[in-house]
Amino acid sequence: MDAVFKALADASRRELLDSLNRRNGQTLRELCAGLDMTRQAVTKHLSVLEAAGLVATARRGREKLHYLNSAPINEIAERWIDRYDRERARALADLKHALEGTAMSETTFVYVTYIKTTPDRLWEALTTPAFISRYFDDSGPRSEWTPGAPIAWKADTGREFRDWGQRVLEAEPGKRLSYTWHNYEQELADMFGWSDEKLAELRKEPISTVTFEIEPAGEGTVKLTVTHDGFAPGSEMLKGVSQGWPAILSNLKTLLESDQTLAFG
Repeated sequence: MDAVFKALADASRRELLDSLNRRNGQTLRELCAGLDMTRQAVTKHLSVLEAAGLVATARRGREKLHYLNSAPINEIAERWIDRYDRERARALADLKHALEGTAMSETTFVYVTYIKTTPDRLWEALTTPAFISRYFDDSGPRSEWTPGAPIAWKADTGREFRDWGQRVLEAEPGKRLSYTWHNYEQELADMFGWSDEKLAELRKEPISTVTFEIEPAGEGTVKLTVTHDGFAPGSEMLKGVSQGWPAILSNLKTLLESDQTLAFG
């Protein structure tokens, strides 16, 4: 956490975060154009922010895109929010919500977190029903987790697991897992009370893909990068997953580090 507080203490770095807050997924050139800083200064500040976990990067062809990452703010809130007075807690919550609400570009959601575990244990948590039911909930996903395998979900605990059309794209144990995301299903329409017309409109959105990348990050620590992309601009599904993934991944981290889970609000 020291690195996070140090990174946030600098006004120029906060300005960079503000820029990504306004428009996520920027290249170095785009960040430099919008700020009164030299390219060298921006590069240096981005390195500090990335080392603190406040900025995540992803490659798109030859370009390196920079994304705001809310994971460290989640961890600060969970660890210390109960120790602050009401006004400080409210200020921290405002920052947390701002980051969570914008940890995406128009078509991509990126989230990076560091977990005190091993790559094999994290892989087990991502693919084993007994783990998934504790941090995700009992609705899914379920699969053999081999390339081409189907993935089953259920809309709520009162239903049966069903193949919603997702397929595993990549599965390299302890390193990488990627699969297509589900579309809007009739079960979801029943749950949320959508009309047939609204469901038909929502189902026009393209199918997205979620990818989990697992990397060792020092003794006893693993870096998990979750990239959910392939959305259309303004996607309702992107709005949903951008709120859902931080809670799910925060729960996953808590489970692996303490064998406890958080209550979903």
